[in-house]
Amino acid sequence: MLKETLGEIPEITKMSSKGQIVIPKDIREKMKVKTGSVFAMTTYDSDMIVLKKLDSDMKPEDLRTLELLEEAWEDIEKCRYKSATPEEFFKEMDKWKK
Repeated sequence: MLKETLGEIPEITKMSSKGQIVIPKDIREKMKVKTGSVFAMTTYDSDMIVLKKLDSDMKPEDLRTLELLEEAWEDIEKCRYKSATPEEFFKEMDKWKK
């Protein structure tokens, strides 16, 4: 059943003590993954990690935006957010454009 779901038999890998996971060589070659490749990662249900290779033309400011979004979601999940008037909100958004 797993083969029908995923299309092929999955590779097995382990996580290091630093939280690092090795992507097996045949998968790296098939996906054209190289040092410096950028990925988006999320979870599905409670037992699946989804990893998506992103376009290599991503600019540093794109990565910074992703970092800011991640920080914002963490703040929301931990109830570390603040209220703002519409004027304050748009003033803050104007800072992001620069």
